[in-house]
Amino acid sequence: MEKSKVYFTDLRTTPTRNLLDKMERLIKRAGIESIDFKNQFTAIKIHFGEPGNLAYIRPNYAARLADILRSLGAKPFLTDCNTLYSGRRANAVDHLESAMENGFNPISAKCQVIIGDGLKGTDQREIVINGEYCKAPKIGTAIADADIIISMTHFKGHEQSGFGGTFKNLGMGAASVPGKLELHSNSQPVIDIENCTGCNICVRNCAHDAVHLNGNRKAEIDYDKCIGCGQCVALCQYDAAVMGSNDTSERLNCKITEYTYAILKDKPNFHISFIMNVSPECDCWNHNDAAIIPDLGIAASFDPVALDKACADLVTKAPVAQTNNILSTKHPCEHLEGKDKFHLLHPDTDWLAGLQHAERLCMGSMQYELITV
Repeated sequence: MEKSKVYFTDLRTTPTRNLLDKMERLIKRAGIESIDFKNQFTAIKIHFGEPGNLAYIRPNYAARLADILRSLGAKPFLTDCNTLYSGRRANAVDHLESAMENGFNPISAKCQVIIGDGLKGTDQREIVINGEYCKAPKIGTAIADADIIISMTHFKGHEQSGFGGTFKNLGMGAASVPGKLELHSNSQPVIDIENCTGCNICVRNCAHDAVHLNGNRKAEIDYDKCIGCGQCVALCQYDAAVMGSNDTSERLNCKITEYTYAILKDKPNFHISFIMNVSPECDCWNHNDAAIIPDLGIAASFDPVALDKACADLVTKAPVAQTNNILSTKHPCEHLEGKDKFHLLHPDTDWLAGLQHAERLCMGSMQYELITV
């Protein structure tokens, strides 16, 4: 079986070739020009970043990509869907304001910015795939209606899926709010009373008023209100809010894979990943911790499976960044170069399960050839 091709460029520059030039050379070498873009609505799926978080992809890269796509005849637009949890991207009005605050607007990004699932997150298309986990994924209408899908992904850690790569960017990011609810439907957390300190952070940040402190100042969850978004799990600093036994990271990643399958089904697609500012957790937080590894570069491929695997392998091989002692503090006795850093950070996650499921769905291959540009 022929290996998929993943193209990679490092971040070294010269006076005659900056990083924008290097990204353009990379994606052209990877073959993006082989797609027929003429008069095609082209969704550039990107994460605009929660205000306060500075690890997201710079809008300059999106602007250069939009220029390239327009030169090929495309009608490009930047897009993402609303969030399930509380924050400044839970509806289209706040989401667009957040995007503009972070530099994504028609002037700086050189194309329109469209929230894929509409004002309240309910503008969606159900795409029937009859998957093992999801029968008809609910995808934001603007993304479902696009002729071509291009993903621009900030590759980083994630507290529920292990890492946030191409599949997370597409499968979770392009799901409508009801779609995100389906993805999290078996994810209702539980409280480990012994670990709970009563700090109240889960109560303050639950968008659905599902968590409260009892008479003993221990967190309790009202499962009639809980939607399983996992925000309390991600926020808890004491391992008191944890995933329930009825769900696993493996199941979540497989669902994300099936949503990605629905999004890319029967459409030309191409994917770019930025392995820089590799923060321990996702860009949905209003802050970003120091990167866990030094910045590595940019990778691109037609194969989303190979691309995510290549990026994970590059992070695994990289040394731990000296500016971040999270990993070395948690694992002081381990030599961390060559270790799966995402699993060390988030031991209950299983990112490999999603890629294995994607292989079963013939979405690509984890066997790849890394070509340096």
